[in-house]
This record gives sequence, structure tokens and C-alpha cells, in this order.
Amino acid sequence: MTAAELTVGDLLKEQGERLRLELLCGEKSLGRRITVADLNRPGLALSGFLDRFRGERIQVFGAGEQAYCQKTDAKKLAASLSSMLATPDLPCVLVTHNAPVPPALTQACKKHGVPLIRSAYDTATLTGELSEALEARLAPTTTVHGVLVDVYGLGVLIQGEAGIGKSECALELLKRGHILVADDVVHVRHRRGNYLRGSCPEPLRNHMEVRGLGVIDVKLLFGIGAILDRTRIELAIQLEPWTAQQHVDRTGLETRRITLLDVEIPLIRIPVSPGRNLAVLIEVAALNQRLRSQGYFSAETFNKRLIERMRAKERS
Repeated sequence: MTAAELTVGDLLKEQGERLRLELLCGEKSLGRRITVADLNRPGLALSGFLDRFRGERIQVFGAGEQAYCQKTDAKKLAASLSSMLATPDLPCVLVTHNAPVPPALTQACKKHGVPLIRSAYDTATLTGELSEALEARLAPTTTVHGVLVDVYGLGVLIQGEAGIGKSECALELLKRGHILVADDVVHVRHRRGNYLRGSCPEPLRNHMEVRGLGVIDVKLLFGIGAILDRTRIELAIQLEPWTAQQHVDRTGLETRRITLLDVEIPLIRIPVSPGRNLAVLIEVAALNQRLRSQGYFSAETFNKRLIERMRAKERS
């Protein structure tokens, strides 16, 4: 698992034009690190109350903070701002609405070497857009070997040892109308809401490597509707070589899960042997998982009915 690193300078380069950000001071401090996606409205900190002050977050001065700075005592405000901005890990200060910056805030930022940035956007728009951008940029990520396919709107991660037929299975799913997200290398990102989103690294996007055929361009062969940039991972399929001694779940009552980035996702192990139509099996597995997500467990329902029938016969 890796955690992305982001500095204030990186933020200005990546989001400056889109979010209409303007650096007012603090050029020498653009190396300050942004470690969390959440933003903070100073509020009571402006009055000197720093208990539970979230100094590790970007500080956003909206219309309320700006009005307070204009009306409060200048000396008291300067002292509060100096105490607030002295926090070592504070990334930067953002002023919204393209508003005039209070002189006390500019002086405090210069004193403590804190980048001061202004945006033309209103507070609600800026905080929404910036939070989403930071969440995507700072989310924990990992890379796994496998194929990610969107089957009936469900992100299915197909894994297994090299040469077992993952890409061939994905190719058959494509022919049946499903959508490829990534082949061979799947980039997995943990998103807010405790779910996983999978995508394909840029150099490999829209391509598959199939033994005997080589690298193929899925977009050109199957059309734009056969590819997808990213999808939510909701089911994992593990393809395994068939052995006579292998234990195989015949009822579907066993519940298996794998953990990626501290998120558990359902796992189904499918033995691979000649003559098995893996694409159809994965389609059915995806549909069955949709039923499970809605609270209907086919195997458990069948088992309960069977037990009730046996008990009814015993009573009679």
C-alpha cells in the first residue's frame, strides 16, 4: 500500500487553473505537505480558542471568517492568527470569493512562512471541488495482478496464476457485451465510504495481452463501449487449477473474502478445467452477488427450505 504525497506547490500546479487559485505570498514555503483531504474553517480559532484546532488541514477563510477579521479588534486578531498559523504542519490558507485579504492575515502568513492563496470561487464550490480532488489524490493505493471487468455494472476482479486464462476469460466477457477496465495490472484506490475503485495505468489502458495473439487494442476491435476508465470493485474471482483432491464448495454456503487496502470484498474461487465456460460462470457470479447485496442469499434460502421440509417429514 502506498500513500500519495502532495505539497502546496503540487496543488497549485495541478488544480490552480481549474479552481482559479492565486498565490499571494509564501513562495518559499510551497514545499509544505498536504496530508489529509479534509478542509478546516478556522471559526473559533480566530478568537484565540485553539482547543481541537485541526492545524494539519488546509485553512479556508470564507465569508464568515472574512467578516470577523474585518470587525474584530486588530491586535487581538493578530495574536490569534499568529498562534493559529504557528502550527508546524499547517499546509496553507485559502481565501474564497476573490475577497480582499485582511492585512493581519497577510502579515501572519508572511511571519510564519505559510502560503496564502486566494480563489475566485465561492466557499461552497471551492470546498466541494477541492475536497474531491484531494481525496482522489491522497487516497491509499496499491497495484494488483489481475483483470478488472465490469459485468452487469458490477466491478469483478479476476485473479489467478500466470497462464491460467484470465485474459482469455475477459476476452470472452467482452464478446458477450461486458466492459474491460484493466488487464494484467489493476490500480486500486481506497475511496471515502470504505470502497475500492479500480483503474488501469495509463500505458496499458485500452489494451490486452493474450497469449498467442499478443497485444490487442480493445477500443479499436470492440468499440468505445467496450472500455471503461474505472469501476468500483465489488467482487473478486480467483481462478484455480482443478485437482481431484481439491475441496470445492458445492452449496454456496461458504463465505470467503479478501482484504485490499483494509476493505473486504467477496471472493469466489472457481476451479479451471477443460470444458468449463468461465465467462458464463462469472456472469452468474456477478448476478448472484447483486442478489446478495440486496439481502437475498440463494444458497441459504434453499438450505432453510430443505431443513424445514426435513423437519416437517420428521413430525409427520
